[in-house]
Amino acid sequence: MARLLFILIPLIVAVTIYTVVDCAMIDARRVRGLSKPVWLVLILLLPVIGLVLWYMIGRGHASLARDLAPDDDPSFLGELRHDVMQDDRIRQLEAELAALDDETDIIRPRDEKKKPRTNPAPDVDEGHENEPGHRTDPNSKDA
Repeated sequence: MARLLFILIPLIVAVTIYTVVDCAMIDARRVRGLSKPVWLVLILLLPVIGLVLWYMIGRGHASLARDLAPDDDPSFLGELRHDVMQDDRIRQLEAELAALDDETDIIRPRDEKKKPRTNPAPDVDEGHENEPGHRTDPNSKDA
């Protein structure tokens, strides 16, 4: 009987440690029945019964943890709503900044001093084409 205990106790301890690590590391979508912390307590308090229950009931198949398409994933859809709200806020802030820029153009004429000035085009006297000495054609010899 003592030999059986020397073999059985280390085996139960090793399998319990493996099961605790398995339960702690498994994806939460694959856990059935109870939550992960409850399963961990059950495995540790009832080593043999907890192990059997975990592998029979608690540990689900890998198909339970399948990835969702983006349009089925609530967290992804929530992020989209958040992005839309951020885009709306950015558009609103840009509109406010544009309005402020328009106001500063009206209020601060001193900013015109900072802008480089361009020389205006020379005024052209119209209506003097028929006067003597005014050449419209550079090849004409009236002058």
